Amino acid sequence: MRSTKPGLKRLFITSSVLFSFLLGVPFLWKSVEIYRSPLPFHDIDSLSDQLESTPLRFPCNFHAVFVGFRSTDPDNLRSQIQDGINQLTHQSSQCGSCDFSLSVTVQNREDQCSDTLAHSSTTCSYRCGVIKRNGFGVGLDDTVDESLNDVFSGCSENSGKMYSVVVVNKENANGGDEVKAVVGKRRHAWIVGNGLEERYGDIVARVSEIFVQAFMNGGREEDSIQGEFMPVGSDGKIVLSFSLLNSNPRDWVYDWDFQRIDEALLAPVTKALAPIANISVESQVLYHTPKSSFSSWDKKLQSYIFRTSDLPFFVNSNEWHLDTSAGASGRSKILQFVVYIPSGKECPLLLQLPNGEISKTNGFISPMWGGVIVWNPGNCDKDSESPSRNTISLQDLEQIVEIFLGQFRQLFGLKSEDNYTSGLGTYKILPSERGFTEWELDVLSRKHTCFNLHSCSTTLGSLSRLVRSLPRMIIKDEIGEQVKYSLKAAKLAQSNASLGGYSSSASSSREARSLAENAFFHPSIMSVSYFSYEHCFAVYSPFFLPVIGHVVLAAVREWKRYKQEKAKYLTWLTRKKTT
Repeated sequence: MRSTKPGLKRLFITSSVLFSFLLGVPFLWKSVEIYRSPLPFHDIDSLSDQLESTPLRFPCNFHAVFVGFRSTDPDNLRSQIQDGINQLTHQSSQCGSCDFSLSVTVQNREDQCSDTLAHSSTTCSYRCGVIKRNGFGVGLDDTVDESLNDVFSGCSENSGKMYSVVVVNKENANGGDEVKAVVGKRRHAWIVGNGLEERYGDIVARVSEIFVQAFMNGGREEDSIQGEFMPVGSDGKIVLSFSLLNSNPRDWVYDWDFQRIDEALLAPVTKALAPIANISVESQVLYHTPKSSFSSWDKKLQSYIFRTSDLPFFVNSNEWHLDTSAGASGRSKILQFVVYIPSGKECPLLLQLPNGEISKTNGFISPMWGGVIVWNPGNCDKDSESPSRNTISLQDLEQIVEIFLGQFRQLFGLKSEDNYTSGLGTYKILPSERGFTEWELDVLSRKHTCFNLHSCSTTLGSLSRLVRSLPRMIIKDEIGEQVKYSLKAAKLAQSNASLGGYSSSASSSREARSLAENAFFHPSIMSVSYFSYEHCFAVYSPFFLPVIGHVVLAAVREWKRYKQEKAKYLTWLTRKKTT
């Protein structure tokens, strides 16, 4: 029995201690909270789904002009050329391909025209009678190319590029039936011959082939250029490192005036490829750089020979200190172009091809690495007492750079020859002073834009899955901004591609890929170890659980004691009232 009312002092003190612990739980949770900048997961998934479901295609306007034909139905011509294009492309809608529109114009010998235009409000019409048959003479290829560019000037400004093929039915002076096909350095090609109306089917097939194999595929046998083999870094930069290697300076020492070549020949190339990659050029001269492979003396050729089977062992990675670029970051692509000058013991040194012939360029390429040229001095007689010091002549240096440009084109997946041969005939390709023709740059822009967007989507998707799988991963605002800007650049590239802006879409896609790579490889992501909530609980529970457990048990025990004492008091109070 208890005759006094139980006090609340002990219960209050115990409850206060428990409440203080419970009040500290939010502060503890806040102190171990991980900051995560919100990422647009829905936009990332939307970009990936859009690229997979709807491959990116570029508008291409094809225009075929038949000059000097008596009676030809342009509608029938257009239908046959379109069927030929669809047959060559297999009607594929892969990323980076052309969504083409076709127009055909037939100009008879009286310069009267009948045409059928593509169903497009932006189609550039041909001015009838501007192209003359007598303007396609022998040795006038560069002039013809410029004149066709003037005829179709302004047609490639909006809604895709304009690609034209002009077929001229012209009587040759010698009366022969030779057909000449030329693909210019702009976006135009022409076929000239005698009696082309009698070879109607072959001419239509060749027109379709030029549109597909040259203007759409860049002169490759394959129907696309694989983007993963393009020598461009993930940050959109390329470093062209040119090295002059003197194998044995005791025999002779050669130097070069590379700055003049850089300004005259390489600067136009870097400018032309600016939308695709940010290219920088550097050069160096190295000494005591022997090759790793062996060469053998050939009595018939009176020279030392190294074969294609020796190429994997030619580059001496132990002695050739080529990776000396200070301007290239970790994700930039460095392409090595090496001029190897052999020693007097193996001069002249020639490359023998598998068919037994000697290489015309005396060089070779290594995919994704660069190229090598073996340059033999004009006089291989060495002076053992005092090695001669020489400078490679400007003429020889220009020839070396021309070979390097051919190797550079091959690294991009293009042909280095000035002709293209197929089952229908041979096409002459006019070389450009910039190393790449305009239609080749268009192909590279389309393919590289497509590859950049897919790479951007893949990188952002990997980042999204990584962030979702690690809920305690720190995501800084800088990463969130890079992801948002990357998505913005990707959408801008898609918009520019749909409008026919090849250069702008390539630049935007390059920026999108670079920002996505920067976000994925951000230092704050790579330098922190992430752990789950279970790990966090396991770390803090030995410190807090024993104390909290005793406080909770004390509070429960005090609450039970208070209830018991109060029940005793109520019982005593009831009995008192009864008595």
